[in-house]
Amino acid sequence: MPKFDSAALENLTRQFHQLPGIGRKTAERLALYIFKTSEQEAKELAEAVVRVKTEIRTCERCYNITEKELCPICENTQRDAGTICVVEDVVDILAIEKSNEYRGVYHVLGGVISPLAGVSPDDLHIQSLLNRVANEPVKEVLLAINPSTEGEATMIYLSQLLKKNNVKVTKIASGIPLGAHLEFIDDATIGRAIQSRSEI
Repeated sequence: MPKFDSAALENLTRQFHQLPGIGRKTAERLALYIFKTSEQEAKELAEAVVRVKTEIRTCERCYNITEKELCPICENTQRDAGTICVVEDVVDILAIEKSNEYRGVYHVLGGVISPLAGVSPDDLHIQSLLNRVANEPVKEVLLAINPSTEGEATMIYLSQLLKKNNVKVTKIASGIPLGAHLEFIDDATIGRAIQSRSEI
């Protein structure tokens, strides 16, 4: 495959190509776009990337992204602390929030159980979820995990653990296609799935 004669452009292209969903051609277009921008715009982009790495952390309670100890959702006293929505990744929180149908709090697992990928329950934020259920006034845990084979297995595993704590365990309604990711589902469909959740 042809490459740029410039080592700097080629290096930037490689960096973009490593990002999820960015193919070689898109990476080349992004690198050329950066080349054509002003030096000030390039510096602002670089500073924005560095700020994300130096100023953003995960919430101590739910593992959402934040710039403080707790994220804005955990800090919001108007949210229903009695309901925890368990999601696979931070991007799923954004998708659910856009639906305007959920008023509880969240817990980000950081993935799903996948023996083939070497991901065990110990690699996820499961114990901290169990600690929250044991120590906070939690009445319901809503499992909003992407409906893949690994996601379904993770939901079954979690429901078995959570039921030992005498908490209601529900999952979002079907209507989310098998194998689909919440971040790609439209707001209305996610909203209906939240409203029509069923007990496990």
